Amino acid sequence: MPTQTVSPQRPTAISEHAAARPLAFACNLPGRAPLHAAAESTFRVALDRDGRPRSRWLDAATGEDRPPPADFRDDPLLDLDRVLAMRANPNLAAPFGSGWIGWLSYDLGRWIEPAADGGGGAAAGDAPLIELHRFTDHLPINEPRPSGSGLLATLRSATGRAAFMAAVERALEHIRAGDAYQVNLAHALRGRFTGSTRDLYAALAAAARPEHGVYVESAPGPTHWAVLSLSPELFLCFDPATRRVVTRPMKGTRPAHADPDELMHAPKDRAELAMIVDLMRNDLGRVCEFGSIRVDVPRRVERHATGAAGVLQATATVSGTLRGGVTLGGLLAATFPPGSVTGAPKVRAMRIIDSLEGFRRGPYCGATAVIDDAGRAVFGVAIRTAVVAGRADANGRFTDAAFEYAVGAGIVADSDPEGEWRETLDKAGPLRAAFRLADAD
Repeated sequence: MPTQTVSPQRPTAISEHAAARPLAFACNLPGRAPLHAAAESTFRVALDRDGRPRSRWLDAATGEDRPPPADFRDDPLLDLDRVLAMRANPNLAAPFGSGWIGWLSYDLGRWIEPAADGGGGAAAGDAPLIELHRFTDHLPINEPRPSGSGLLATLRSATGRAAFMAAVERALEHIRAGDAYQVNLAHALRGRFTGSTRDLYAALAAAARPEHGVYVESAPGPTHWAVLSLSPELFLCFDPATRRVVTRPMKGTRPAHADPDELMHAPKDRAELAMIVDLMRNDLGRVCEFGSIRVDVPRRVERHATGAAGVLQATATVSGTLRGGVTLGGLLAATFPPGSVTGAPKVRAMRIIDSLEGFRRGPYCGATAVIDDAGRAVFGVAIRTAVVAGRADANGRFTDAAFEYAVGAGIVADSDPEGEWRETLDKAGPLRAAFRLADAD
């Protein structure tokens, strides 16, 4: 089978227009050119000091609380549905002409399924569980420009090679004991960052050419966050006209120079993807019409980007028809977090992940979200995603901020710890195009 080369829309620099408001960017939305938008209001769900989710409505320019436009119940997905309903417009002419853009953190999954909490849950002060900005305007598109941004130190794995390989060995023990079939383990590459995350995203996206690239800044506060997602993977795409839901899980990665045929037929990678296809079929089956689930493409190898940022990815396509009356919140309750970043069975794999990883994933391995007022929605799996947290000015320029880019691999029965470590570093390709990585320890 020939390798498909993915050619997403050209990434652009993010405009300085309306710089007093958080800015956001998304590419490859169905039926429209790349989206550049300024936030008007912000729906945020974050944990309070007691570890309970609290829904807030913020002035996007100041970060100050405003009276909520809906009756919030501090139930993240119920409140999400209420926020989406208040501006719903089934007759919206232009796809994604107005709506919402932001992220859902991986840690939201522990609230959806408390049994998945293995003790590594999020805490007050971490990135919001949900950050969605309201947008109605579209900003001028500028051409990319040199970043002028940089890391203050070489990126290093906070876990390190030896500890990550030991975690893989422990995951293999769980698999041999029958606790799980697959466990997706990650480690975080960390450094310090000073500069413009807007310019940095433009530079990284120009190299990675992400199919589901999204950039989002948080509303102001004591800590600012910027999420720079270079994701090639679709979590969910929903068309309200047909009620069709599509997911495209990816499992199996090689450098761009590798042999696509080897990846296509590699037993370990085939097993990984087959497990996650089954998981996603089951997740969608919880909320889709009986008999509507299809595996449209069981396996295909795609080429994403070129050069240092390039990778080969094995992917599949699964779809179903959402039952009448099931909301986007209901769809997320059945499927989040994405199965490709947890393992199988999902709940048990998440508990094992908590016990082995030693860090909170935050937006990484959650989802980026773009939802329009007609109900169209595109959620990307937040892999190949950098998170910057710290002090920033109104133009998205950070000073000595924490920079994190996590990378992971799917562990199955015949996984080799050294090989899994190498695969995680292959996934750091977009950063290798711009920064030095310490990968030997």
